[in-house]
Amino acid sequence: MVLVTGGTGLVGSHLLLQLVQDKEIVRATYRDGSNLDDVLKVFNYYSDKATELFNSIEWVKADILDIPALELAFKDITQVYHTAALISFDPNDYIKLKTANVTGTTNIVNLCLLNKIAKLCYVSTIGAIGKSLPGVKATEDNEWSSQDANVYALTKYRAEMEVWRGSQEGLKVVIVNPGVIIGPGFWDSGSGNIFTTAEKSSRYYPPGGTGFIGVDDVIKMMLSLMRSPIINERFIAVSHNHTFKEILDNLSTKLNKKGPSIMLKLWQLRIARFIDYILTLITKRKRKITKKTIVSLMNPEVYDNKKIIKAAVNFEFNHLDDIIEFSCRRFIEER
Repeated sequence: MVLVTGGTGLVGSHLLLQLVQDKEIVRATYRDGSNLDDVLKVFNYYSDKATELFNSIEWVKADILDIPALELAFKDITQVYHTAALISFDPNDYIKLKTANVTGTTNIVNLCLLNKIAKLCYVSTIGAIGKSLPGVKATEDNEWSSQDANVYALTKYRAEMEVWRGSQEGLKVVIVNPGVIIGPGFWDSGSGNIFTTAEKSSRYYPPGGTGFIGVDDVIKMMLSLMRSPIINERFIAVSHNHTFKEILDNLSTKLNKKGPSIMLKLWQLRIARFIDYILTLITKRKRKITKKTIVSLMNPEVYDNKKIIKAAVNFEFNHLDDIIEFSCRRFIEER
């Protein structure tokens, strides 16, 4: 039996669909307050047997910080996909991020060792990949530094250390490091915000760019690695490197909106950071622009995806434009 944590998120819901379509026996965890209807919605995007497939999943309420509940969830499990995580770039959320991402992953690794799980797949982030010199593609071997890392990347990197600790104690593991994940269904959280941003038709776009990947390719990578003899390796999950303008132009076109035309300057980002800070003090909302956000925007990174292409048999990335078009159609229908 396969266990999936974080089954109600973008990656988790798409992974669950593929697993049950592949006739796997699946158990998934969810937290109190999670909306299982979001998972069913995703299933309906792709299958006319969505309800039947959804009902084949054994759902267990188990927060990754709740060890007794997790112990029940791990019963009779042979493989684990750990996709659950807290996503925030607000420095004020560091303790919450550390608790969810580091302590939560520690619990998963320990239970994998205790239950002699055959293999663990951990979903990390390209934020845990070390930076490269300008014009040089980042690889899995880049040396990582916490100097310019945001709080989310800091905790995901520390979570990776827990996974590697598990590998040293005998657990077979693989790690995927996705870039910005493009996929349908979660428009107001995580990378789904990029659709709502494009819908607003702002004239301004951030400088720089990063690595992007369709959610379907992330799932394909995870399944390929888990079903292969590959162990104790990490893989960058990026199909294309794009500027933010290129992505926003593509989304805007498919959403029938006007694309951005004015690149934000450094001084404008600094002013926006100050305003964001003041608004956070007044409204108590989460920070959206921090010093490290600006550093990231002003210093774009490009990523090398050759390792997964060489390692996995017959692995090919899908064209990113296809998942963008599919997602935009779903976005328009729901909005």
